[in-house]
Amino acid sequence: MPSQHPAEVGHGHVVESYVTRMYGGLPRYLVLNSGRFLSPRWWHTTRFTRHLITDAAAINDEELEALLGYEWRSRLTAAWLVGIDRRERFRTRIGDLLLASEVCYSGAAYCVALARLGAPADAEILTAYLDRYLPRPDLDYDQPAALGALLRLDAHLGTHHAGRFTRPDGPWDEWAAGTGHSSLTPADLRHWTDLHCDFANAWTHRPGRRLRRRRATTPPDGSDR
Repeated sequence: MPSQHPAEVGHGHVVESYVTRMYGGLPRYLVLNSGRFLSPRWWHTTRFTRHLITDAAAINDEELEALLGYEWRSRLTAAWLVGIDRRERFRTRIGDLLLASEVCYSGAAYCVALARLGAPADAEILTAYLDRYLPRPDLDYDQPAALGALLRLDAHLGTHHAGRFTRPDGPWDEWAAGTGHSSLTPADLRHWTDLHCDFANAWTHRPGRRLRRRRATTPPDGSDR
């Protein structure tokens, strides 16, 4: 899939407006990628989240498409905005980008977006990704994020897609051993996906009312990232 600067399609403002906006000296894409927003000790979480939810509702489809057609920072941010606002019409686009795995870092955001969309079709995309990439221990891509998202969807949908990947000595164990990720259990991966999705669920944004944080969450290692 070719990369195209948003300015080439008449949306040159979107990177500055949505991707590189600064919080505590860090651009939005870096905060999203690092998970810093999950820490209750990060002072900028309220402002960051308020703006993220507002932008997810305000960005139009053409702007999102411009971001998804550019490089990893823009794609990562766009995937989060799609997931936050549950833009189901971008399911196929997100799935195609995940399966193509063209750029670094953005794949985990695609998985969060699919977990947030939460439909059987999203589980099918994640299953297709794992079918393609778990047999490839030479490719250390977004297999952990995809499995975590699929486990969350299985729990939500009452399905069992992940079972054939997580059976003892099955595809996940083989891939994890081949890539040095044996310490990552499926439960760990599900937990990390839950943290990211529950972050979006734990905030409300209603007209005329302040954004309210219901509960702080902390990354598994206890750090503030």
